Amino acid sequence: MILTDTHTHLYSEEFSEDRDAMIQRAFDAGVTRLFVPSIDSSYTTQMYELQAQYPDNIFLMMGLHPTYVKENYKEELAHVEEQLATRKFAAVGEIGIDLFWDKTRLAEQQYAFKHQIQLAKKYKLPINIHCRDAFDAVFEVLESEKGDDLFGIFHCFTGDFDQAQKAISYNMKLGIGGVATFKNGKIDQFLADIDLKHIVLETDSPYLSPVPHRGKRNESSYTLLVAEKLSVIYGVPVEEIAEITTQNSKRVYGI
Repeated sequence: MILTDTHTHLYSEEFSEDRDAMIQRAFDAGVTRLFVPSIDSSYTTQMYELQAQYPDNIFLMMGLHPTYVKENYKEELAHVEEQLATRKFAAVGEIGIDLFWDKTRLAEQQYAFKHQIQLAKKYKLPINIHCRDAFDAVFEVLESEKGDDLFGIFHCFTGDFDQAQKAISYNMKLGIGGVATFKNGKIDQFLADIDLKHIVLETDSPYLSPVPHRGKRNESSYTLLVAEKLSVIYGVPVEEIAEITTQNSKRVYGI
């Protein structure tokens, strides 16, 4: 059984003491495809080192995370452009809008999001969307960029059924992680009404750890726990969840 974690921050400082052991636990759990989003330029070197160490299992994205859109965001976007021009990536991400932490930079976040979508189109790459307290703002940008060349993953999807349908209408898969296991997560109430062809698995480790590890550090091996929860929700064997969601990830990332 092959599982794919479509979003994991393997370079996080939270893994500094046991990174290799943590990655091995993922492999042991069948999670052998690990997709790593970018946050900003400060992590680029570590990302490249990780991929060099695990070239058959780790695949990188390049992008500027919305909460890292600061005073120097134009320089950071230039870094994204430089990297996209020099090597191959699985996606442009994670990009989007986050109004949970800071509402004062909405205009800059919108600019960065739109600019990076256009870079993704230039390089024929999918996007990986970060959205927090910002569905309307994200959909507004997607609407302005919609088309056959716009596609990707709506990472850590936590919206309602209508928002899920809208995300899917923009050629987005829904990235489902630990929130699906939360009692108050809500998405488990309607997921069964969404065809599995629109779903991919993720952890967003080290964040959003699934039950029974909620509140503790997340890691990619827990992708299996998310798959087991979806097995219950959809009423199909976990092997089928693994097969379908991995094939979906291959369709998006082309890897």
